[in-house]
Formats: sequence, C-alpha cells, structure tokens
Amino acid sequence: MKGEYNQFRAMLAITKGSLRSIFRSPSAVIFGIAFPLIFILIFGYLGNSNKISIQIAVDKQSDTTNAVYTSIKDMPGIKIVEKNDEQIKEDVEKGRITAVINIQKNNSGSAAYAINLTSSDAVNPQNLQVLQSILNAVIAGVNQKTYPEANTIAVINKNIKQIPGRVYRTIDFILPGQLGFSLLSSGVFGVAFLFFNLRQQLVLKRFFATPIKRSYIVLGEATSRVIFQMLTAIIVIGVGHFAFNFTLVNGFVTFLNIMVLSFIALLLFMGFGFIVSSVAKSESTIPPFANLITLPQFLLAGTFFPIDSFPTWLQPVCKMLPLTHFNNAMRDISFEGAGLLDISTELGIMGIWLVVVYVIAFKTFKWE
Repeated sequence: MKGEYNQFRAMLAITKGSLRSIFRSPSAVIFGIAFPLIFILIFGYLGNSNKISIQIAVDKQSDTTNAVYTSIKDMPGIKIVEKNDEQIKEDVEKGRITAVINIQKNNSGSAAYAINLTSSDAVNPQNLQVLQSILNAVIAGVNQKTYPEANTIAVINKNIKQIPGRVYRTIDFILPGQLGFSLLSSGVFGVAFLFFNLRQQLVLKRFFATPIKRSYIVLGEATSRVIFQMLTAIIVIGVGHFAFNFTLVNGFVTFLNIMVLSFIALLLFMGFGFIVSSVAKSESTIPPFANLITLPQFLLAGTFFPIDSFPTWLQPVCKMLPLTHFNNAMRDISFEGAGLLDISTELGIMGIWLVVVYVIAFKTFKWE
C-alpha cells in the first residue's frame, strides 16, 4: 500500500521548479534585481555627495602672495578655473563661473586686504551666497591662526560688480535631456517591437512576394518612425519655448540646428532598436534587452542631472555614452548659440557610434 501523498514535499517541488524558472528568465532577473540595484547605486552616490563644488576665477591683477589666496586655493569645495580673460567673461555671463575674485592690498581701514567679487545675473544667487560664506570662513580661519590680535586680515566688498548675463533656467537643462530621453526610447523600443512583430506575423515574408526591394521595406518603416518622432520633437521644443521660456538663442536658426541634431540622434538610436529586434527570441525578452541599452544612458548621460554629480571614476563611462553627447550638443546649441560646426566633436563621436551600431545591426538583422 502506497504511503499518504506528501503535500508539503509537493509544494516544495513546485516552489523549486518555479524558482528555477524565474532565475532562467532574463526579464525577471533584470527587472527584479539588476534595475533596483542600479537605482540604489546611482541615487546612493548622489545622495551621499555632500561636497560643495563652486567654480571661481581669480583676476590676473589679484595679489596671490597672501594667506587668504593660499587658503582659498586649498579649499576642497572651490575649483579655480584658469582661462583667458575673454573665456572667463563668457563663463561668468553664462553662469558657469560663480564669480571672479580680486584680492588687493587695502590701503584704508584695519584689514590688510580687500576682496572684490564680479558676478552676473546668470549665476545662481544661492551659489554666490555660499561662496561669500566660504570666503568669510577662510578669513576667520586665517585670522585665528596668523592674526589672533588683529581685527581681520581681509574684508569682502559687499558691493558685488554685476555684468550682464543670460539667466540659465532649470528648463534649459531639463528639456534637452527629456528630448534625448524621448528619442532614445522611441528609437529603441519602437523599432524593436515593430520589426519583431512584423517578423513574427510573417508580414516581412509576405512583402517578398511583391516587387519591392528589402531595403525599401526597412526604409519605409523607418521613415514613418522618423517623421513621427520629429513631430514629437517639434511639440516638445515648442511647448518648452513658449510655455516655459526654454532658451533658443538664435531663434529659428537654433531650432533648425536642433532638428538636424535630433534627426542624426534618432537614426543612431533606431540602430539599437534593430539590434534588439534581431537578438530577442520572444516578445517578452525585448524589454530587458532594450533596457540594458536605454537605462544606463537615462541615468548616466546627464539626462536628469549633471554628470559632474557622479564619482570621478564613473564620469569617463558617462562621457562614452552617445546620449551624453546628444545632451551636451543640444544644450550648446540652444543656450550658447553653437552651430553644427561648433559641436563637431559631439557629432563625430555620435557618427562613430552610428557606424558601429549599424554594422552590428546589418550583421544580426533577420527577415524571418
């Protein structure tokens, strides 16, 4: 007589089999483990980054032989930019440099030196206040160590010299990243699902019965995707400009340059989609493969926050990603008025990516 059926052992067997199937599923592993881990690492680094980083320039006429300058130079949160006068002026006008510092001997008053600041309207007022606080802390530290009996070694001129500058709004950083986000998502996910379904439903195979050439089949499908996404780009830029004052420095010329850049980027991102549609064995495996391409770029390419926020060792990886160069070029064109020749480095790197991606796409592309 057979023993009583062991329900518990049967349950364990089912659990074991189900667990094994989960770990054999790429989508389950990636979405369940890899993606949360990536988010924790990325935002953990950002959250633990308590460093203050302010860029300044020092006037070439400034006295640099005093203890105040030495202390400023050694401050971890201060980065002194060394460029020619014209470049420094341009950086201050665009808010890249918080202020130009000029330290001079003070012939009147009790302080030995006077510190004068030159800034612009484009600089974040909060950064300027932080800089003044740091300078006051530096002066207090020098006083305590070297001049304990003196009133103060230096004073900061409260009248900050202001030069004209364009205000750099949050939308000027966010919109290029969001447009790149949209182009990459559409290029990878849209093309991958489209051509995989056409292949699975034997639509591409039926096209072979017609006189149309294979290249025109791909071209026709790709053109429709390009037209749709270019219309999306026009809407995004239009809403950003007219509703939120997104900067288009040279007006319509800047807009045209952005559209050319977006077209090149979309062609590149669609190449990734062709690769995903070819390597995916089923429709359920498309999202994991596509996210392996898109998610790192969403997080690391300066889409939502500057790549300077990441650790130094990670920044070279960020600068290799094609979306990084699209975002940088987009911001240069829109806010700084750069032309296509001015962004030749970014276009060149995107061009290299374009060649590599389509070589792989042609090698892996399947018609059925």
